[in-house]
This record gives sequence, structure tokens and C-alpha cells, in this order.
Amino acid sequence: MALAVDEAFKAAGQAPATEIWRVEDFVPVPLPKGEYGKFYAGDSYIILHTTKAESGALKYDLHFWLGKDTSQDEAGTAAIKTVELDTHLGDKAVQYREVQGHESDLFLSYFKTPIVPLAGGVASGFKKVEAEIFENKLFVIHGTRASTRVTQVPLARESLTHEDVFILDTQDKIYQFNGEKSNLAERGKAMEVIQQLKEANHEGSSEVVFVDESGEGSEDDGFWSVFGDAGPIGDKAQEVEAAPLKLFIVEDGVLKETEETSELKKDSLDTKSCYLLDAGSEIYIWFGRGASLDQRKAATLAAEKLVSSAKKPSSTRITRVTEDVETAGFKSHFQEWF
Repeated sequence: MALAVDEAFKAAGQAPATEIWRVEDFVPVPLPKGEYGKFYAGDSYIILHTTKAESGALKYDLHFWLGKDTSQDEAGTAAIKTVELDTHLGDKAVQYREVQGHESDLFLSYFKTPIVPLAGGVASGFKKVEAEIFENKLFVIHGTRASTRVTQVPLARESLTHEDVFILDTQDKIYQFNGEKSNLAERGKAMEVIQQLKEANHEGSSEVVFVDESGEGSEDDGFWSVFGDAGPIGDKAQEVEAAPLKLFIVEDGVLKETEETSELKKDSLDTKSCYLLDAGSEIYIWFGRGASLDQRKAATLAAEKLVSSAKKPSSTRITRVTEDVETAGFKSHFQEWF
């Protein structure tokens, strides 16, 4: 008997394209193409990117994006529906968990402009969140012209660095602060972000003030007044030391650490099972070809629970691969892979 699939997924992945669904009341709803690139912080989305290989075969990259204010129910639904869509596509997709402000380069490459999540969500009718007092927001722009991340950061001097471009959105003005070591790509992308902020928060119009760390440019002191006057700023945080690898098998929805963790090999994986590889800043879920759909869903939820249990940062990236469709990143953690 064929697997029942949501009506919204039945025509998915038939040709090279990017397709997006929003989770509404536990159901994936196609997003109008005019809304592509607009993501609401209160929602969860499923994104399918289909390309064609030189052989003519279709290749799939499947993502689910979680806004910082999305509910656990919506996040869980997005994770499960992504598994179901992959099954509908013949288990050929590589699946990625994307978190607001920590999106992968691959995901960002699908959109012409940087992603600046909007306040609200489907539960609030996608209405702009009104407030009696405008809340100042600080964003950091980091990356290259091909892949630029836009992340809201705490409104504090400690958030500022020499290496990046920052945007301070206030009720009366929008400030662009250029760190002395920031690159031209970041500065150029910042202008696109400012335009999005104008449309989202200022009815399309706002005065823009440029502030260079070197002291050149505008004499407007409004930017530094938010941070208690001008002063020194810090360098980037030190990289966190890589955590040791841990391999878990998923049995009845429960993670059980395997004994083969120090030297992982391909034959450590049983085709009838699902595994979770904890690589520190990234988690991989491996679906054996012989694993049932219920096993795959249980493994997916187990990974979400691991992250939400406070043992992992909410931004932890989760990549789900199927046997014979593993990524190079997953394979690199194994001693032998033939």
C-alpha cells in the first residue's frame, strides 16, 4: 500500500525548483511564491530545493526552518513532515534543520536577499507586532556576498566586533555600523537588510545613518548613545573546542550510546536501524534503508528532544541522511568508508 502523503506534497520535487510550505495547525500549507524569502519568527517552514544532476536524475535538499518564537508543536510537526516528504521522494533527500539566525550557507544560497525574519506568525494572523514603545533592535551582518547571515544579537556593547557590520534599528533612524575589519560584501548586504527593515518596521521610509568604527562619516551620535557613549569594542569570541564524537542507536524512541565511538566505521551502522551521531556543534541522524517510517520519525523526535533538553544550544544544526545518500560531512567522522 502506498504511503499516505499530505495533499500539499503530492506534486513536490517533480522538477528543479525551490518549494516552501508553512506549518499551519499541524498541516503543511504551500507558501505563495511572492512570499518566498519572508519568514516569520513565530512559525516553522519546510523548504525543498530540487536540482538535476548531470545524469538527469533529480537531487533533493530538504530543510525545515524554525523561527525563534515557533511553538514546540509546530517545530515537531515540521520535523516529522520533512521525514514524510523525503519518504514520498523515495528517501533521496538530505535533510537539514535550520534555526533562525544560524542558517546554513546552502539554505541562504536559495534567496537573492538576506533573510530578516519578521515578528509574528500564523497564530497572530501575520500582523505586525504593535508596541506602545518601539523596541530598538541590533543585527549583525556576517559572511560573503554569496552567503550572508543576518542575526539579531543582544543590544549591548559586548555584541559589537571589529570584523562585522551591525544595524541598529530605532524608532527614528536606522544606523549601519561598519567594523574596521568588515568586508565590502557585508557592507553591501547591509543596505539590502536596511531596505527590508524600512518596509517591515517603518512603512517603507526611514533616515539611514552610517557610522564607521574609524570615526569617519556621520557626526550623528545617536548610535553610540544607545550603548552609553563611544568606547572600545571586543574581538570575536574564541572558537569552542570540538566535543568528542558520540554515536547513539535509536531504540523505541530512546537514545542508547553505542560502544563504538572512538573509531567509527561504516559497518558500525545496521541497515535496519536509525542512529544519531553527536559531533558537538552538529548532529547527524542516519536512516538505514531497512528502517521503518515510524523508526525514522522516532529518531527525528529524539534529536529534537536532545537539543531542547538544554544539553545543546537551540542553534545546533541537525542533518538527516539516508543510507547510500550520506554527505561528505557525515562520512568524514568515520575511520573507514568504502
